[in-house]
Amino acid sequence: MADINIVQAHSLAPEQARAAAQQVADKLAEQFELSCRWDGDVLRFERSGVNGALTLQPNQAQLHIALGFPISLMAGQVEAKVSEKMRKLFIA
Repeated sequence: MADINIVQAHSLAPEQARAAAQQVADKLAEQFELSCRWDGDVLRFERSGVNGALTLQPNQAQLHIALGFPISLMAGQVEAKVSEKMRKLFIA
């Protein structure tokens, strides 16, 4: 099992941050067939072998993804793609 943790600073208004988080989740859902749901300011996602949460705070977004085997073998690739997407969407 592999964990991915990404913290991305931002200066977005809450509505903009939520829209950016949704775009990140939509990309993850598309790639890994995840189901996503909002729980306040936390976007939770899961499927067999993958689960996590993207938590919005006033000046940062925190993403935690737990990857089960065999997806954990691609942890480096997943982290690089998600990190790049977050940098683009959460312009600091």
